[in-house]
Amino acid sequence: MKIAHINETTQKMQTVKEHSEATAKIASDFSIAPLKDFVYNIGLLHDIGKYQKSFQDKIVNGKNIRIEHSACGAIEFPKRVKTAFVQIAQFCIAGHHTGLPDGGNAANDNYDPTLCGRLSNPERFENYSDYLFELNLRETDDNELFSLFDDVRSNPEAFLERYAFLTRYCFSCLTDADSIDTANFCTGREEFLIRSDFSACLEKLNHHLDSFVCETELQRARARLQAQVYAKAGENAEIFLVDMPTGSGKTLCSMKFALERAIKNNKKRIIYVIPYNSIIDQTVEVFEKLFGDSAQILRHQSSFCVDDSDYDEDYKELLKNASENWNAQIIVTTSVQFFESVYKNKRNRLRKLHNMADSIIVFDEVHMMPMPYLQPCLRAVAQITGLLNSDAVFLTATMPDFERLVHTYALTHTKICSTIEDKSEFEFFRKCDYKSMGEVSAESLICDAQEYPSALIVVNHRKTALELYKTATGKKYHLSTYMSAFDRQRTISDIKKELEKLHTDFPDLKDVPEERRVTVVSTSLIEAGVDLDFYTVYRELSGLDNILQAGGRCNREGKRQDAVVKVFELNAVSNDVKVHITRHLIKEYQDISDEKCIREYFRRLVDFKDEEIKLNTISSGCKKPIDLKFADYAKRFKMIEDNSVAVAVAEDDQSKELIEQLIDKGYTDYRKLQKYTFSVYENELNNLIKQGAVKEYGGVFCLINHDYYSEETGVSFEAPDYFI
Repeated sequence: MKIAHINETTQKMQTVKEHSEATAKIASDFSIAPLKDFVYNIGLLHDIGKYQKSFQDKIVNGKNIRIEHSACGAIEFPKRVKTAFVQIAQFCIAGHHTGLPDGGNAANDNYDPTLCGRLSNPERFENYSDYLFELNLRETDDNELFSLFDDVRSNPEAFLERYAFLTRYCFSCLTDADSIDTANFCTGREEFLIRSDFSACLEKLNHHLDSFVCETELQRARARLQAQVYAKAGENAEIFLVDMPTGSGKTLCSMKFALERAIKNNKKRIIYVIPYNSIIDQTVEVFEKLFGDSAQILRHQSSFCVDDSDYDEDYKELLKNASENWNAQIIVTTSVQFFESVYKNKRNRLRKLHNMADSIIVFDEVHMMPMPYLQPCLRAVAQITGLLNSDAVFLTATMPDFERLVHTYALTHTKICSTIEDKSEFEFFRKCDYKSMGEVSAESLICDAQEYPSALIVVNHRKTALELYKTATGKKYHLSTYMSAFDRQRTISDIKKELEKLHTDFPDLKDVPEERRVTVVSTSLIEAGVDLDFYTVYRELSGLDNILQAGGRCNREGKRQDAVVKVFELNAVSNDVKVHITRHLIKEYQDISDEKCIREYFRRLVDFKDEEIKLNTISSGCKKPIDLKFADYAKRFKMIEDNSVAVAVAEDDQSKELIEQLIDKGYTDYRKLQKYTFSVYENELNNLIKQGAVKEYGGVFCLINHDYYSEETGVSFEAPDYFI
């Protein structure tokens, strides 16, 4: 009897046969129909290296030895399963612990971490042939596998992209099944679905929407726009474009659309994908308040720690487990989490991929897909919707021509439906005019802004924000990533309260005394999802989408006819192509918020970046499947190009305790600590270390001197607000 696992509590043993068969069945159950038998065989052979005598000594007798077992199944697979897609299985089995490897060079006989290296010198393994007497493989039908490539056979690059995607998908089925069966046996932990009642959620959402009174023209226009979207819920398409202006109720509209389509087409999940952590906080709060006990929402983001929530301990444990593989029916996550769960190579990321099947996936602020990775992002969406029976909803107020983009950079046959055909209603949502100030000085900008009851100034750089903030007087606030998430949330809350008080004391916003006027200086973090309303907004010249997003913070209720967003330049010299394109469009278009101007902006930007967009794909430079470099591509795939370093700061009792533990013991709860970190660039960090403001403990940089200011870095830690 060959043992795979021993339960440390009960000392009960699980045989390799039991674990292999259970993993194979679970993986097969996860899989789409054409791959079920193929994936079953992958699961059945993934651990046959555990039949080696040394591995049994390690498991049963506790010998402290290192013995490789993962490559054995990859070596045996082509001997036992006749298929043209054998390398998919070999990638999955060989990497099921360490991650999908690079293919490597078949001519290289030296052991290395690539697939070819892992498969070389099979004689180094001990005899594991006992598996032949215990494990019964299934017949596989290559015709079913080939059918998954029917639409890309004539395109070598698209064929390799499909091959890579299906490899990751099979790997996801295998590793999640392996993890679940192992956890079930070794810990007694059962897999529970975090459930939601879609019908009950839809009923509550409809009741909420029906309670809105449509008295004004804007309210009636909002209802008509939303009705256009709902009317498309039964369309036969894979990607739905929801192009709705700011203030038209996109969030609730998209959720109603998702619920209706999920119920109609018997989908398993709704995955809501959001670019910013700050928007998730607000969105989850809306959904939880609306759905109540009809929905158990899985919130998966780097800045959220479930231990800090008010849930009971059992439910916290369920949420933690479900976040590992998205075993929930409503998931709210970030763009980074979503796409890295497609393109990374480690099992802890890819476990989620198979649970993207049979889903409605809403991409909020979809225009923010990073241009260098636009192609892999669009290809991921096209593969998931085309192969895994899912639907995607692209949601934004600044919609690029995604039909052209998907058909150019992903798949030409993807079915795309535009839900808003009549855009005449957009006119009711033009709440402000956009005017160019040209080049201005910092002093004149602040003077102009402080003439208004409330003003938001959004700039491109953190140092600029700090300098403008120091110049301003009166009620002033500063927001940037030179602040921790904890401090940013606290500051946004203070701003919201001050603006509400201003509107209460001066309902018509006239004759507001100078000392009561509110000025907020911020970097772009305030542009999307932060529900603040300013009398006037100033935006430093940047990409057109940034300017229009900033404009969404101006006159949000549409109560005034004279609201203005002023576009300015502090320094006309810029190497940013987005700035150059926008500068020209401001001269060419009378209204830069017009749909035609938005489409033209993205068209010029994509045309300029075309070569860069085409470079960042896993198939680039590959001629055959063995050329694929999963590990290398995973390192290169970065949704956010960030050269900054996180620094932790003590701001309340919890953060003080976490940092004290880090200093005393060299470790702490890093997830809890994350919201108490701010970002600095490496050169800034080095200066702070030299000046004695920051020290490293247990691999984490910590602020140790709150009464510190550096003119060189533009960073301040003045108590009680360590940052200004």
